[in-house]
Amino acid sequence: MADQHPLPDAHGQGPESPAAAYVAEPAVVSAIEDWRGWLAHERRASRHTVDAYGRDVAAFFRFLAGHLGFPPGLRDLDGLTPADFRGYLASRAGAGLGRTSVARAMSTLRGFFRFLDRAGLVHNAAIGAIRTPRVPQSIPKALTVVDARMAVEAVGDLSDEPWVARRDTALLLLLYGCGLRIGEALALNRGQAPAAKAGDTMVVTGKGNKQRMVPVLPVVARAMDDYLAACPYPLGGDDPLFVGVRGKRLNPGVVQRQVRRLRALLGLPETATPHALRHSFATHLLSGGGDLRTIQELLGHASLSTTQRYTAVDAGHLTAVYRKAHPRARRR
Repeated sequence: MADQHPLPDAHGQGPESPAAAYVAEPAVVSAIEDWRGWLAHERRASRHTVDAYGRDVAAFFRFLAGHLGFPPGLRDLDGLTPADFRGYLASRAGAGLGRTSVARAMSTLRGFFRFLDRAGLVHNAAIGAIRTPRVPQSIPKALTVVDARMAVEAVGDLSDEPWVARRDTALLLLLYGCGLRIGEALALNRGQAPAAKAGDTMVVTGKGNKQRMVPVLPVVARAMDDYLAACPYPLGGDDPLFVGVRGKRLNPGVVQRQVRRLRALLGLPETATPHALRHSFATHLLSGGGDLRTIQELLGHASLSTTQRYTAVDAGHLTAVYRKAHPRARRR
């Protein structure tokens, strides 16, 4: 049956990933589950974040079981040396992970061992001696104003189903017009949808379940109204806002695939992704005179330093324009 296919289809949602298997003694597995519960309920981390951290820890215990020759117990974690942790980092790098992924894996491991220490289960000082790989400062890849507009206007042409075309248009407008992450947009329920008649703001839940208020442009609200009027499913207030053709919450892989098709159709760069629309939102606001503090609030960044990356994007744009237009910058 099509509904049982393991991969997301062109419009729907795929199944959740299976739980990670931890190669460790039962007491360690129990501690891992307690840590995951703490992340979800005390730290209010999203399910996707908890699963990602769980995969990092599972990879560590798979390495450790092979490294030691047996599934480790709590006492074995107590006795780990800096060389053991460095061996794990080397195995991650050897598996093809980039520095960013290796740094995240080590950060996850530090957090897990801090939890074990607070719980009185493991006291290992060696992990504090490990230096996390330096992560290169990445500059967000924004689309030009023209490319962002073309993407939003053309995405509806990719679907033969009129309501799906309106859904995709509304979704991309929401990402570009409000600066949402794809996960934030797809997590919205019908009762949270902006409506042209209901005002010009909406509440978005971001990382760490932190909420923020974002303004909604009339063009975004109208597109949302058009999509909901055409949607064949009777969506209640607690139902998903964006649904696939089977009426389930839309899978992010479907959106990513549509944007890949847009890249081929419009000749957009490889950096054109759903998240690039969020970068474009911030970059175009900054180019238009928006201040960093306001953009920080709109994006839901905990730190202003994260938002400041967009000044590099804007400076790069200004430099490119200068070199193209200023007579003294032209080669003779």
